[in-house]
Amino acid sequence: MGGGAVNFAGQRVIVAGLGVSGRAVAAALEPLGAELVLVDDAAASASSSPPDTTPDGQVGPAGAVLSSTEVSFNGADLVVASPGWAASSSFLERARAADVPIWSEVELAWRLRANPAAPWLVVTGTNGKTTTVGMTRAILAAAGLSVTAAGNIGLPLVSAVARAATEVFVVELSSFQLHHTYSLTPWAAALLNLAPDHIDWHGSFEAYAAAKARVYEGTQSVLVYNAADRLTRQMAETAETGPDAQAVAFSLAAPLVGELGLVESLLIDRAFWPERRRAGRELATLDDLIHLAGPDGWLAPHLVSNALAAAALALSLDVAPESIAQGLGDFKTGQHRGTVVAETAGVRFVDDSKATNTHAADSALAACAPGSAVWVAGGLAKGASFTELVNRRADRLRGVVLIGLDQRDLAEALAGLPDVPVVSIEPGPGLMDRVVAAASRLAQPGDVVLLAPASASMDQFTDYAERGRLFAEAARRLADQTGQAAP
Repeated sequence: MGGGAVNFAGQRVIVAGLGVSGRAVAAALEPLGAELVLVDDAAASASSSPPDTTPDGQVGPAGAVLSSTEVSFNGADLVVASPGWAASSSFLERARAADVPIWSEVELAWRLRANPAAPWLVVTGTNGKTTTVGMTRAILAAAGLSVTAAGNIGLPLVSAVARAATEVFVVELSSFQLHHTYSLTPWAAALLNLAPDHIDWHGSFEAYAAAKARVYEGTQSVLVYNAADRLTRQMAETAETGPDAQAVAFSLAAPLVGELGLVESLLIDRAFWPERRRAGRELATLDDLIHLAGPDGWLAPHLVSNALAAAALALSLDVAPESIAQGLGDFKTGQHRGTVVAETAGVRFVDDSKATNTHAADSALAACAPGSAVWVAGGLAKGASFTELVNRRADRLRGVVLIGLDQRDLAEALAGLPDVPVVSIEPGPGLMDRVVAAASRLAQPGDVVLLAPASASMDQFTDYAERGRLFAEAARRLADQTGQAAP
């Protein structure tokens, strides 16, 4: 299937994975007349109904959900794969061997847009995507635009693009989603940062970075990159883009021409303002972000970086500076991102379950005072190494509580810190109550018990949200037992 619009009537489409995005894909394609083959190993194993096989050897849908080993690619026109299927999986290798195109949900959504004139502002990076998308959305809403935020942020893109009245789409994309995306040409794209993550899915950091770099390909107007991240700069400068596209950096230093940056407490634009070669213009102040400060009133630098990236994306649409300041002031962080969920005996319990990799956990620990953090860490490591993180933030640690089915790598990294007590919590019922109890025994008044696992959650939890919710509930139960209400 080539670029542009596609007539799906009579097309045999294999929908691989029936999570949120897979179900949305099926719902979008069925009214278009596509013949759907639904594939999900977990759902198929739960069904006792055998698949139907057509006379020509094709395994047909007939309402059944098939396992990946039951599927024949004979006669298939397309596979739309959810992020749960690694590019190297035997299922997708079979599709490639059969010369069947493989699309992401994002690719399909781009082809199905009800309003092709609505620009897409796309955000990716190892960390900060959701915050930057939320800030961008808030800025555009303050400017009076009709905005839809979608993608990895929650709302499936194939559902979102049916909203013809939307004037701007702000889209969060993961490396998984970008891997099988080919024809996307966003109006503006931001690559916030790059650090090793999802190595198990991609096979190497180089492959992970290459997937992220796809976000810039075909960008029409503005490529936003991190001035402090050499790789994002290189990717922005070498991408094949539209003829009028320009690269714009964000920086926590005073901005050079072509950058947005920070001068004392002011967020300054020297990229979009006509007088940028002579001076900068004020977009907002740190006071517009102070409501996002942590438990100690400290505004984490990565939040300022996210705000600058969001401002750059909004400025690609000629949004006024007043809307940037208002939008940043209106923005509220989501759950599981550095939220104080309980306090007892002078110890605060902070849920940063969204810190699913070492880069995010590093930022969370950096926000703690030296020697004040009882760190709750561990889970599905995704091929990451913890040694650098542990060595860099050793001075923040009062103690560590380990969770996860495989704690070996993190325990080995912590073994070099003999003065930091480490408690290992076995899997099983009442997990988070045992975690919170162990952490409270290690903590002293003024400390923070910080859930920032540096790992994915799927070894023991449905997702990071469930992990954070259970942690918060356990912390609140402890606070209730000691007679101190949660905040």
